[in-house]
Amino acid sequence: MKLKLPAKAEALQKLVRQHGGPLTSRLVREPGAFGLGQVPSRLKPDAVTTAVCGFCATGCGLKLHLRDGHAVNLSADPAYPVNLGMACPKGWEALTPLDAPDRGLTPLLEGKPVTWQTAAGAFATRMKRILEEHGPESVAVLSTGQIVTEEMAFLGAFAKFGMGLHHMDSNTRQCMATAAVAYKQSFGFDAPPFTYADFEESDVLVFMGSNPCIAHPIMWQRVMMNRRNPKIVVIDPRRTETAQAATHHCAIRPKSDLVLLYGLARLLIEKGAVKHDFVEAHTTGYEAFAEFIEGFDAARVSRETGLTEARLHEIADLIAGHERVSFWWTMGVNQGHESTRTAQAIINLALMTGNMGRPGTGANSITGQCNAMGSRLFANATSLLGGHDAGKPADRAKVAGILGIPEDRIPPQSAVTYDQIIERIADGRIKGLWVLATNPSHSWIDSEACNRALEKLDFLVVQDMYPTTDTAKRAHLYLPAAGWGEKDGTFINAERRIGVVKKVRRAPGQALSDFNILRLLAEAWDGGGMFRGWTSPEAVFGILKQLSAGQPFDFTGIEDYSMLCKEGGIQWPWSAAEAQGSAGQPEGAAVQAGSAAVTSPPRERRLFADGRFFHTDGRAKFLFEAPRPLPEPTDNAYPFCLLTGRGTSAQWHTNTRTGKSDVLRKLHPQHCLVEIHPMDAALLRIRNQDRVIITSRRATVEATAILTPCVQPGQCFMPMHYEEVNRLTLASFDPHSRQPSYKACAVRIGRKVE
Repeated sequence: MKLKLPAKAEALQKLVRQHGGPLTSRLVREPGAFGLGQVPSRLKPDAVTTAVCGFCATGCGLKLHLRDGHAVNLSADPAYPVNLGMACPKGWEALTPLDAPDRGLTPLLEGKPVTWQTAAGAFATRMKRILEEHGPESVAVLSTGQIVTEEMAFLGAFAKFGMGLHHMDSNTRQCMATAAVAYKQSFGFDAPPFTYADFEESDVLVFMGSNPCIAHPIMWQRVMMNRRNPKIVVIDPRRTETAQAATHHCAIRPKSDLVLLYGLARLLIEKGAVKHDFVEAHTTGYEAFAEFIEGFDAARVSRETGLTEARLHEIADLIAGHERVSFWWTMGVNQGHESTRTAQAIINLALMTGNMGRPGTGANSITGQCNAMGSRLFANATSLLGGHDAGKPADRAKVAGILGIPEDRIPPQSAVTYDQIIERIADGRIKGLWVLATNPSHSWIDSEACNRALEKLDFLVVQDMYPTTDTAKRAHLYLPAAGWGEKDGTFINAERRIGVVKKVRRAPGQALSDFNILRLLAEAWDGGGMFRGWTSPEAVFGILKQLSAGQPFDFTGIEDYSMLCKEGGIQWPWSAAEAQGSAGQPEGAAVQAGSAAVTSPPRERRLFADGRFFHTDGRAKFLFEAPRPLPEPTDNAYPFCLLTGRGTSAQWHTNTRTGKSDVLRKLHPQHCLVEIHPMDAALLRIRNQDRVIITSRRATVEATAILTPCVQPGQCFMPMHYEEVNRLTLASFDPHSRQPSYKACAVRIGRKVE
């Protein structure tokens, strides 16, 4: 069923826009009960406070300028160690989406406004009915990497331990699952080792499937601050903005990156670039890896990647000839059909050359969403809360003891992944779905198949800032959520820095923070007994500290939110022992932290300075596997390889928030486009700005043709932000991470006949 915003809600929105604060306060039915309409008293009128940005995982610091305790403007924070006073267009416009005219103001049940009590009651009644009739595997949750860590933990604990659900995953599966699995298998834990200072301290930076010029602009600014005259290598089929700024661009054939990396590894061995002392002391599996890559000679690699043998030797010489080489990757690697092994091939290059644990080095995954790292550690999705393993009795006992719940409330098996949830909805095994702060109707691969599945649900609950997203329009129950700037909590950024988010605006109408929505739902479910102590985000942060104890990310040394603000965020790990100046380190917590006797964490730290990793033997593993062909190669019927990715620095994901800004809308094309090489366009008689038809084996869409040599002949590119794009993509998945392969599928292109 399609959910439309009712006339009453539209009228309510108009009144709120006209009358603002006074009306908002009159709409509050239970002021103070669950945070409705409250603004933190600690924020003085006409003051300035700080918070971490809520868009990407760079985690920039912002200064929020307040009038009467209400944020009216913002600027970049020059004191924050991440962005040093810089901000991208999204950061400057971070407050604007809060004022959007289509904000959700009241819960909607079957399209009609209801009270929170009615909404919570309907949630509990209908979900319980499904569970009673079909069992604990009949309801699932799809969460996000864009709410605060404390809300993620609350959601996961309530869904799994309170409601008794077995299946939960988050949209982090779409962006960072590969990196998490690759790190865990190679290092023993999901541990991005770098700090942003490494951008400035490298002699050679290798970016693979990464376009930080527009995807992470502040990270690119840090690269531009490098005074070592670095060489910048970009490995990408497209001549992206980053490739245009690089010293070397390797325009490989789509998804030939694994072959390339194995070939580079072989060349490094031939050139004597292996740091055998590091390899022998700190790794396992090198001998088998060296034997395996014997089959990847330069001739084969050149033939399969499209690069010349001379270029292969040139890149290998750059890596071999410099002491500080850093390797960076993001979605171009993560979103592939053999992505985990590709990420691990990057890790292998860093390990074999000893580029690990030193300034300007590392195998470094650039995270996507603002709190994907928080999601990876605390979402309680396919792994157990706090990075624990549900299959280990000791881990289940630890989590149960800290939370004060019976151990048998913790499912002993891992949950199924996002793609398997959609599959089980499609075949009728999952009847109820709860979606929070994500938009799978637009963002999930092969979106038309996803939407056909969603239509089969008995009960779809969507919790979001806006009832107008593609997914929320399909909801039986819509729950209006507060956004960034309207709640408190923490994010964990790409370099493991924990930063604070603050409430500096009233959420409109009766919208609540996700935290307070969860409190209401827990109360409606069983009186909220299991979560009586979960009274505020900062109280939950204390619980998360306990869960982190003894883990590689131990942050028991962080006292509270005020300490995080004072220190400019703190990178994990920062244990109580470190904070107290103890000489010893927690087992496996390999950090570069200067003197052992420290009471305040250094501003920038990297992992593995002592060469000790998180496997029980303290060593990293060389992991590898034979490359596999593309799941859907081009042919005569579908002769173009479609590439997808970030469009501009002014867009974010499905444009749910960035689309609300007049400023940001002026900085990106308003309609879907497809980039085509001029040679291909000439053969197809397509001119620049023509409307064209793009067809895959799944769908047909329209777009505007942009002729550019930035794509290679036989390839085309479409930005992921437009809802048309994922109608075309092929639902194939990496077998280890279950991450979708968004980056390559076969299509044909033709002029639109008017």
